[in-house]
Amino acid sequence: MKLLILGRGKTGSVVAEVARQRRHDVRVVGSRENAACAALAPEHLRDIDVVIDFTAPSCIVAHIEACTLAGKNMVVGTTGWDAELDRVKKSVEDHGTGFVYAANFSVGVNLFLEVARAAAAALGRDYSGQIFERHHIQKKDAPSGTAIALQHVLREASGKKELEITSFREGEVVGMHEVVLESAVDRIYLCHDAKSRQGFGDGAVRAAEWIASRKGFYHFKDVWREL
Repeated sequence: MKLLILGRGKTGSVVAEVARQRRHDVRVVGSRENAACAALAPEHLRDIDVVIDFTAPSCIVAHIEACTLAGKNMVVGTTGWDAELDRVKKSVEDHGTGFVYAANFSVGVNLFLEVARAAAAALGRDYSGQIFERHHIQKKDAPSGTAIALQHVLREASGKKELEITSFREGEVVGMHEVVLESAVDRIYLCHDAKSRQGFGDGAVRAAEWIASRKGFYHFKDVWREL
């Protein structure tokens, strides 16, 4: 496939490396080259099969709308645009494109979310809970999109109020997410600690391979078991 990767940051660079390892034709575009969506004009996307976006919340909706207008399928790992979810879904459906998004494309993280969903039963049995997340000091958003996804999973599964998230930004931490459930008699610790960004890149590229021949609006949780 021919892939266009938006974003030259830490994760975008790993996605590009994984895509090349999987023998895809890769083009990477940074923010300067894509000012005002210049790189996403239909004539520039003519030969592209899937666009993968790991950029920033401030520009992601414009990127999505440019790609759907050009009829191109997308994989989006950028977070912080939940308020625009309905608008984006309508754009994807109106233009008949394919779209996969997630706060985290790691299969391990998605397994962790399922473990957390099962453990949420404790919140209805005299346990309180907290969420902790740690990332490298360059990470712009806090809390992380994965921590927010974890918060939503626990709330939906337990029917209780949202748990507090505590964020730490230090060193070169790739990404650590922890749930602590505490009662008067014990504590339960659930933790996912990413050792590298390889899992993020692998999941994003496999999602691109999956969506390349499909149409519709999907979350990665809907498709990762097939990958």
